[in-house]
Amino acid sequence: MKRAVLILVTLALGLAIGGIAALNWRTDSAPNITSIAQSSLQAVQAQNRLTAFAARFTVAVTSATQRLGLSARKTIIVPGLVRYELDWAKVQASDLVWDAATKRLTVTLPPVEISEPAVDLAQLQEYEDGKLLMALGNAETALDAANRAKLRAALMKEAQAPTLMKLARDATRAAVERTFELPLNAAGVDADVVVRFRDEAGQAM
Repeated sequence: MKRAVLILVTLALGLAIGGIAALNWRTDSAPNITSIAQSSLQAVQAQNRLTAFAARFTVAVTSATQRLGLSARKTIIVPGLVRYELDWAKVQASDLVWDAATKRLTVTLPPVEISEPAVDLAQLQEYEDGKLLMALGNAETALDAANRAKLRAALMKEAQAPTLMKLARDATRAAVERTFELPLNAAGVDADVVVRFRDEAGQAM
């Protein structure tokens, strides 16, 4: 079964949240960059999680059984949606580093997390073979249970594809950059915001 068309969703929540944080720093004195960044972090932590990317795709799983010389096989095809999230609670003040010499704020993030798949049962399709065996005992029930057990693993395997993970990281990176850029700009600070993930530490940006 070929993967269905992907639907990509970017939520630019950082703009609004960053704007709220910026209101506290419109003063005549020189801005405290670290304090502005930490205030912005506290504002977004109240939102708990950031969803910057989502993907929808269709998977097919099949289970088969044999009994009394008979065989049965059942396939289900169903679309699912997964969200790629950043847990703000895992971002600490120590993950924000201001370099005055280069005017750069570096924000280090934990890995993007994949939500539990949401299955669209209204669009589920079933194909079966071996009705005689399925009419006997609990063969069909067992096949349904086996397919349900495979379904989550199939969706998560699709969600973890390198291309999707890269798109999710890039979308998250862009959203977090906006979250910290806006209050700095509002405070009159000309600064670069660089967002990286912890597994990128030491790599060239």
